[in-house]
Parts: sequence; C-alpha cells; structure tokens
Amino acid sequence: MRTALMIASLLALPLAAHADAFKLSSSSIADGKPLSLKQVYRGFGCEGGNVSPQLSWSGAPAGTKSFAVTVYDPDAPTGSGWWHWTVVNIPANVGSLPEGAGGQAGKLPEGAAQGRTDFSEAGFGGACPPVGDKPHRYQFTVWALKTDKLPLDANASGALVGYMLNANALGTARITATYGR
Repeated sequence: MRTALMIASLLALPLAAHADAFKLSSSSIADGKPLSLKQVYRGFGCEGGNVSPQLSWSGAPAGTKSFAVTVYDPDAPTGSGWWHWTVVNIPANVGSLPEGAGGQAGKLPEGAAQGRTDFSEAGFGGACPPVGDKPHRYQFTVWALKTDKLPLDANASGALVGYMLNANALGTARITATYGR
C-alpha cells in the first residue's frame, strides 16, 4: 500500500509541475490589486482611460496551437457576469500583448480577432462597476488552445467565446485585479 502511494505520488509530479508552468504576468496590473484609472471604462458614468493592460505569458502546455485572452467580471449584478474583452486566434508563437492592444487602433497580432463585449462593441471595455458596490473582481485570463483558429469574429458574444474556449482549452493562466467606486 505504501509503495503504491509513493509510485502514484511520483507519477503525479510531472503533471503538477506542468500545471504550474503556465503563467500570466503584466507590467500594467497585478494579481489581487486594484486596477488603475487607465483600465477603467470611459462611459456608463465612468471616467477612465479604457486602455487594455500589457499582458505576457509563458509556459504554455504542450500542443498549444493558439491563444485567447478574456477579461470577465463575475461580480457584475447581471446574473451572468460581464464580458469586458475577448480576443481569439492569437498565434502560438505570440507570448504577449502590448498595452492598448484592445483599442480601435490597437496592435493585435495578425489573424487575432476581438469579440463583442457586454458594452455591445468589439475591443477592450474597462472596469465600470455600479457606484457603491463592493469592489468587483476582473479576471484577466489567457487560454492555451488545442486549435489554431476558432470560427469567431467581432460579432461573437462573450458567452459564445467562453463556450468555444472551454471546449478547446489545454490550460489557462490568470490575474485577478479589483476595482470599485
């Protein structure tokens, strides 16, 4: 019994080490910290810069053929959260997005496509929680995918993008920032 447990533990080590290898980092935002006004929406009563943060990732799982990036607020008082940004079809040889990539004049990699946010437009839509709500969590997630292209475009809703990502994910890495007003 003890030997079987030891063997099972040793076999699980490479899987655990691999799962921890996929990382997301940013020079613009930090895990567990508040977003700056740069990442706050401009509209809906919010007065921010509406600039997508710089994001970098490394250690993607073997077999990754493309990446996607999403920003989601699970605390939005909608019953279904709020999609702030979706980007799909980022080539597998790309490991970062510059600050501002989600804007109208943003610099996304060739072939990448932004979906429609819950602000009803494609591109990055910054934080804008209701006044007086507790600070919301903003989940910046990079997805490693087993397909090189998803059949999605600027009209794709966050729910459709989320469905396709979950069906094709090899792994995810996340930074969760906060914002309240």
